[in-house]
Amino acid sequence: MLQGIVVFLGPSLAESEARLILDASYRPPAARGDVLRAAREGAEIICLIDGVFFQECSVAHREVLEAVREGARVIGASSMGALRAAELDGLGMEGVGEIYRMYRDGEIVSDDEVALIFDPETFVQLSEPLVNIRCTLSRAVNESVIDPVSASILLDCARSLYFPERTYESVLERAREKLDPSVSEAFSRFIDRGRVDQKREDAILALRRVRAIAGI
Repeated sequence: MLQGIVVFLGPSLAESEARLILDASYRPPAARGDVLRAAREGAEIICLIDGVFFQECSVAHREVLEAVREGARVIGASSMGALRAAELDGLGMEGVGEIYRMYRDGEIVSDDEVALIFDPETFVQLSEPLVNIRCTLSRAVNESVIDPVSASILLDCARSLYFPERTYESVLERAREKLDPSVSEAFSRFIDRGRVDQKREDAILALRRVRAIAGI
């Protein structure tokens, strides 16, 4: 294990998968103070993927900047990492992945886009983050599974749900009276084969980026 690399990881990617990509010190989703603590413990590279949002105080902007001043290279992606990187990429933090880009470019703005609930012991996600639903709808439109108007209706239904209640089933149920049944059925079938887990994809990109930085 490379003690100089710390990765904050939870529901975005299973640790067992992550370790196949990068040997590092893996820690649970970061709460306030965790990033700076890792830097002061000697981490040379900190990869912030997952962090807490509402159940505890989240990672502060100031602590990320302080970690950078302490000499750590801080990479962000996928979830809390993407959000903070989009806010701090001009001040020393590096962002990786599509979700980071979407925040940076203003396509998404709310923390709610990446929020979800998960089992605190296994980190298995129990709801679907809005950004994944958004990306899945975009793919469904690109593959002509549903039309853009139907996708917009489904996205609005997803937005209207409180984040712990977001699942594809609950979105389709909320849209049931707004969509033709054939559209709902087509999208339901598509979910089984074509759903996008953008948070997972971006987490993998971030780990590969850390490997490249570390030269391993």
